[in-house]
Amino acid sequence: MKRSTVAAAAVLTAGAVAATAAVTGLPRARAGDEPAGALPPATATVTRGTLVDRESKSGDLGYGDPTTIRARTAGTVTALAADGSTVTRGRALYRVDDDPVVLLYGRLPAYRRLRPGVEGRDVRQFERNLWALGYRGFTVDAEFTSATARAVEDWQDDLGRPETGAVDPADVVYAAGPVRVDSSAAAAGDAAQPGGEVLTVTGTARVAVVDLEMADQRLAKKGAAVRVTLPDGGETSATVAAVRTVVVPADGPDGEDSTAIEVTITFPAGRTPRGLDEASVDVAFTSATAKDVLTVPVAALLALSEGGYGVEVVDGSTTRIVAVRTGLFADGKVEISGAGVAEGTVVGVPA
Repeated sequence: MKRSTVAAAAVLTAGAVAATAAVTGLPRARAGDEPAGALPPATATVTRGTLVDRESKSGDLGYGDPTTIRARTAGTVTALAADGSTVTRGRALYRVDDDPVVLLYGRLPAYRRLRPGVEGRDVRQFERNLWALGYRGFTVDAEFTSATARAVEDWQDDLGRPETGAVDPADVVYAAGPVRVDSSAAAAGDAAQPGGEVLTVTGTARVAVVDLEMADQRLAKKGAAVRVTLPDGGETSATVAAVRTVVVPADGPDGEDSTAIEVTITFPAGRTPRGLDEASVDVAFTSATAKDVLTVPVAALLALSEGGYGVEVVDGSTTRIVAVRTGLFADGKVEISGAGVAEGTVVGVPA
């Protein structure tokens, strides 16, 4: 009986997880055959372990999608935070007529004037910030009281703003945390108009963003672990933090928009890439995992004339063909199962 190797390209396809994965180029044999002649030129041992199928995709290292900060009042822009700088709670993002527009932390945007008598979630969010900045003498709750107003006056005095005891939506900008100034859309001396762009900001932590085709949606699992290869060849672990569907504009007027899966990947503390603001990276996603399975090299597979696959079991100076079921293909190995194969079984590897 002739033996031949298995073409790797025929089996190591993306997402090759089915037990009936297509394998071509194998000689025909029947289960139970006892080939005559010389023993196989090489052998391998059936091993037990975890098989992981990974797919590598290109991504971009940066700070994530920028958010546009727009003016909420008319006036003259007199100062802006520098591009690339980090702005934290209580610091000014920019100034209009020399009054600072201050960054505070929270997810609810400022939408109304806060003054004594006003109640709501936005009051609680603002009071938490005021307390965190060291202004006290009031209770952090959903009610803006006269005590809150007195603390606001102290805050305004320190900022150099008129001490009104009330907070207008134009006075503050809310973000989830510290922000990095990505770019300026205005300059000192420009006229500010409500709705006009002033700055764009991002988060302060570096992230990797990968755009996947819809066919690769199975890879986009929030919370999944990935491996990121950096431009210098170094590798680091990371986690899929967010997955969202985005529309990709057409290249030209006659083209059609397409849909993609945008995957945002974050790095654990202490493993954030340093010295790189923007760069291309490779991200290895895990598409399938088979735990505690028997595996052999893909090249050990034989095609059976009755259908399916087998391996040539070597027992001393004799061999026999044993039918097996195939599972996951990954890293040049294949998951197998069936009577006649066990951990430690020696199989032939055709030349």
